[in-house]
Amino acid sequence: MTAGLAVAAALLLLAGCAAGANPGVDTTTASGAGPYGFWWGLWQGMILPVTFVVSLFTDTVSVYEVHNTGNWYDVGYVLGISLVFGGPFGASRARG
Repeated sequence: MTAGLAVAAALLLLAGCAAGANPGVDTTTASGAGPYGFWWGLWQGMILPVTFVVSLFTDTVSVYEVHNTGNWYDVGYVLGISLVFGGPFGASRARG
């Protein structure tokens, strides 16, 4: 019974982390500009460390732009993050 409750709690926790639909996709930004695409996603992914720290102290800065073109923005965002935190020079090989 305890194992069943643990499994149910784990499934409920995972279900709470599931992504939902983004109502801001393909809509204009507050400044009236069009949705952000791949290049903006790449840039915002690269500046994520700075943006995250700033977002802790203000409500006007967020780490992800919801007014985006969808998948292409996401690709740029993840690529930008990987360039900063990983990339070709971030991985080290074990020498032995």
